Amino acid sequence: MSETAPLPVTAEDLDEAVRLAVATLRQVPDSAWDGRAGSLEWTCWETVEHLADDLFAYAAQLGLRTPPLDTYLPFVLERRRPEGPGNTIQAEREAGPTGLLQVLEACGALLVAMVRTTPPQVLAHHGFGAADAEGSAAMGIVETLVHTYDLAEGLGLAWAPPAGMCARVLARLFPDAPRDADPWTALLWATGRAELPGRPRLTKWRWYSAPRP
Repeated sequence: MSETAPLPVTAEDLDEAVRLAVATLRQVPDSAWDGRAGSLEWTCWETVEHLADDLFAYAAQLGLRTPPLDTYLPFVLERRRPEGPGNTIQAEREAGPTGLLQVLEACGALLVAMVRTTPPQVLAHHGFGAADAEGSAAMGIVETLVHTYDLAEGLGLAWAPPAGMCARVLARLFPDAPRDADPWTALLWATGRAELPGRPRLTKWRWYSAPRP
């Protein structure tokens, strides 16, 4: 009997991931936004800006009629401080956490819209493999899930995304990840954030965003 093909990652998966993340991040205390995001060197504020920037960038890469396959689009990247992430998207500090999460939600919506409307044969550049719309959705979900984990872990917030979503993302981007483990734990392992029985914690990791035959 042949294996059942995994279900595709969808724009609805991405929309749900961003919605759940924003709901969780609304619980971050105002006093915590300038503290470190879990094990990252970035602050909680910088981590959310980085996440918003990723979602925006994946959407923009799909936005051309013929996206370049050898380079990222030439948006200007700026750092608020030398140790922080280089972003195109930054939120006004005067708008506070509410404004920051609005920026995140809006960038997520841009990628959701592009995933829904981009023809399946269109590919856009990424360093881990030129991605189609499904791959771009999966990349956006990974960024959303694991960076929300980074913040939630450091602040003691509950964060457990849907297992089915995690399983679909694993099947799309991480072909070497174990399929007999809890999908969320396996995704954390695949992104260097957790150990699995019999498997050491990864110190280097990548996904494979190019469509597989």
